[in-house]
Amino acid sequence: MTDAPASTAPRRRDPERRQRILAAAAELVAERGYHEVGMSDIGAAAGIVDDLTRGAAQILSRGLEPEQTLRELIAAHVRITLDDRMLMRVYHNEIASLPAEDNRRLRRKQRIYIEEWVHILDVLRPEVDDAAARALVHAGIGAVHSTLFYSSGLPAGRLAKLMAAAAEATLFIPDVGP
Repeated sequence: MTDAPASTAPRRRDPERRQRILAAAAELVAERGYHEVGMSDIGAAAGIVDDLTRGAAQILSRGLEPEQTLRELIAAHVRITLDDRMLMRVYHNEIASLPAEDNRRLRRKQRIYIEEWVHILDVLRPEVDDAAARALVHAGIGAVHSTLFYSSGLPAGRLAKLMAAAAEATLFIPDVGP
């Protein structure tokens, strides 16, 4: 029996994460007042929404084969979604409520993140046209995000495996053509 690859090891939370969140919250409340600060502001100020792009950049810098890169992107997205479920829910629900400049900045980061996935899928599946590749990437990420708004009752490890398998299956759906 072989050991599992390092990419499947459970993610360890940053020990300073809680303190960063509290410090960001205190600073924002002091600056704007309690009623003017939302969780999305606090999360963004603490840098949590950047975890996805930072994780993707680390995976992409490793120079893995396209299929392994895509699997690692999926695994990282699943980990962040499940580990930071509450903040991901707030982000998902509240991004439209952010001030226009913050909204544009975060949407731009989302587009760049999606582009990385689309590029890898394009290399891996050149027979899939650009529009279909984008649809598959959004559907794969959507499969993972489907866990944000309900409690499955499954152990975290099993849920993570199921969501990764759902995203992988989605990304490898045969192209049905025009």
